[in-house]
Amino acid sequence: MDWLIEPFELAFQQRALLAGALGSVALSVVGTWVVIRGMAFLGDALAHGVVPGIALAVLFDFNPLLGAVAAAVVMIGAINLVHRQTRITEDTSIGLLFAGMLALGVIVISITPSYTGSLTSILFGDVLGATTVDLRNLAIVVAVVLVASLLFYRSFLVLSFNEQKAELLGLRPRTAHVALLGLVTLAIVGSAQTVGTLLVFGLLVGPPATAALLVRRVPAMMVTAAGIGLASVAGGLVISYHAGTAGSATMAILPVVLFFIVLGVRSLGAGRHASTAA
Repeated sequence: MDWLIEPFELAFQQRALLAGALGSVALSVVGTWVVIRGMAFLGDALAHGVVPGIALAVLFDFNPLLGAVAAAVVMIGAINLVHRQTRITEDTSIGLLFAGMLALGVIVISITPSYTGSLTSILFGDVLGATTVDLRNLAIVVAVVLVASLLFYRSFLVLSFNEQKAELLGLRPRTAHVALLGLVTLAIVGSAQTVGTLLVFGLLVGPPATAALLVRRVPAMMVTAAGIGLASVAGGLVISYHAGTAGSATMAILPVVLFFIVLGVRSLGAGRHASTAA
């Protein structure tokens, strides 16, 4: 038991646990819709597309949150523009902006005085450096995500399975889609400083994907995903403390490992059931 408690006797580890927990809840709730709608590639692109905005904030010394939001808005607008003005498919336009925005961000970072430190912090986060301000911002993000998910629940649900039906029911699917993109952006931006832009995707998709293997109903998926996310954060911090690994990366890889464990157990169970039935 001491092995589990010892890492959290330190104040900065306690802040890291709270910051990771808040971020994982926001990402798990939003990530459930991302998994159901098949928006994982867009979510990954957004996670990397905010890098130029954060880099500019570091370079010109303004709030990274504002820079990240601005970069995400520009990216979403550019994706829609390319998709509407050309015959290029949406996934291709996402891929183009994904690579371009990430490269631009690294270029901007490279001209800052503290190049190496800034790049590491932006790409891989600094969960152990979470401050009271970070915790406050994450708490606001979680509140907005939960309230918006409740308000738009029916719209998001119908949109996820049948956009035409959502239109017929007067649920305004375009508005719902924009609202969902806004929530995805908010969750990613709010958690990026803690987990890092390269690793936030693991907590966005990993817990909901694992939850999808275990439960069917959307609310149950959200709760299960949040539980997996919280366990990944706590487990990641414990492992990183004792093994000396990077905290953010350890947190991000655990839900992915858990996904394949659950998948393997399900496959073995299905195989045994089939052989018994035969």
